[in-house]
Amino acid sequence: MKNEMQNEIGKLNTRRWFLQRCGVGMAGLALNSLLIKDGFSAGIPNSLTARAAHFTPTAKRVVYIFMAGAPSHLDLLDHKPELVKRQGQLPPPSLLKDYRAAFIDPNSILYGTEFEFSKHGECGYEISELLPHIAKHVDDICFIRSMHTNEVNHAPAQIFMNTGHQQFGRPSLGSWTVYGLGSESEDLPGYVVLTSAKGTSAGASNYGCGFLPTIFNGVPFRGTGDPILYLSNPDGYDDRAQRDSLDVLKRLNEETLARTADPQTAARIQSYETAYRLQSSAPELMDLGQESQATLDAYMIKNPEESNFARNCLLARRLLERDVRFVQLFHEAWDQHSTLVKDHTKNCLDTDQPVAALLQDLKDRDMLKDTLVIWGGEFGRTPMAQAPGDDIGRDHHNRAFTIWMAGGGVKAGFTYGATDDLGFNVVENPVHVHDLNATILHMLGFDHEKLTYRFQGRDYRLTDVHGHVVNDILS
Repeated sequence: MKNEMQNEIGKLNTRRWFLQRCGVGMAGLALNSLLIKDGFSAGIPNSLTARAAHFTPTAKRVVYIFMAGAPSHLDLLDHKPELVKRQGQLPPPSLLKDYRAAFIDPNSILYGTEFEFSKHGECGYEISELLPHIAKHVDDICFIRSMHTNEVNHAPAQIFMNTGHQQFGRPSLGSWTVYGLGSESEDLPGYVVLTSAKGTSAGASNYGCGFLPTIFNGVPFRGTGDPILYLSNPDGYDDRAQRDSLDVLKRLNEETLARTADPQTAARIQSYETAYRLQSSAPELMDLGQESQATLDAYMIKNPEESNFARNCLLARRLLERDVRFVQLFHEAWDQHSTLVKDHTKNCLDTDQPVAALLQDLKDRDMLKDTLVIWGGEFGRTPMAQAPGDDIGRDHHNRAFTIWMAGGGVKAGFTYGATDDLGFNVVENPVHVHDLNATILHMLGFDHEKLTYRFQGRDYRLTDVHGHVVNDILS
């Protein structure tokens, strides 16, 4: 009996050896060739190594200021005097044909803005009194007033804006960027996320890597203290012990990787090393005491230890100058179905000056020319009123909204697209979410149709089977 068991164990070991050394080894060779074909440098473990795009980019890095909740284009960036004139009237019936509202009866009274607009800069762009600091930078900005999207509710619209698909599980724009370009920083993640206010309705799906290897996932940093919880060593466990433990773990993972060519194992190796380096780089990054009082004042930072949007804007600049490829700020505070005047006023007080300071800071450091700054939300707001009365607000509106971009190869002091007199429909040069993402990838040096990843037998891309580069906004 003992000999029979030994024989069976011997066969099992031989079979296992054959499959691991031959079958999985061949799969590993195939996977490695696919990775090289897709633009990776040799070998999975170095998949964050900086690499060339399809053509010379105009933007080397991105800071995406995502105003989650959807700011009102009608009260901030798209002046509509006719809407003010028609306030209290019902919208034309022809306007509402096939219209799908999120909450309100579409046949609600029109509501003109209560804020003053005025022209700024040499380009003469009209901007709301709520944004006096951004108004000083209109000659650096490209305004797209003809955005439209498929979705009318927050979570799917945010996911759609960030991943090109309304359902969970697709890679985000930041993940596609790092997948394509790698990271120039050895001490920090290639894609960092900073949140304030309520964060986002769609959560981590907005910055997830989907089916891409997890090494390309957005890494959320906390606003103060250790950017990632449990980053510090426990008491009694010094740096030497930490390094020795990681070296042993790395060897074990590398042995597994050699046998299986598993991308998740490669990602795990890289993640451990990044976390180790973060233990020394993170405290220096988060220490705003290195900044001058003039800089803190410019960003409207009263307490350098307080986590808020202003601090995140300054951290964004510090991350960018440390070669982080993609920084995304999420500030969810803009969903004003009611109390729009009060809450939009507060939101702009919280965000206008820090955003303007970031633009000026990048410009002063000669970084704006190759840093793409993006500002916008997931959709617009209706020209019809919601909750009429003292608490008046606006409903979700997916047919028209405004975003803006600066630096990174976009035309400065330029306006693209237009909406009708009520700000309801796009009437000139429509830009769909897929078009926007195709254009962003173009500025980063990619043909959006060729930046793909094979998953479950299909080549996926950020723009799905859609999208056209908006060449008219490129400098």
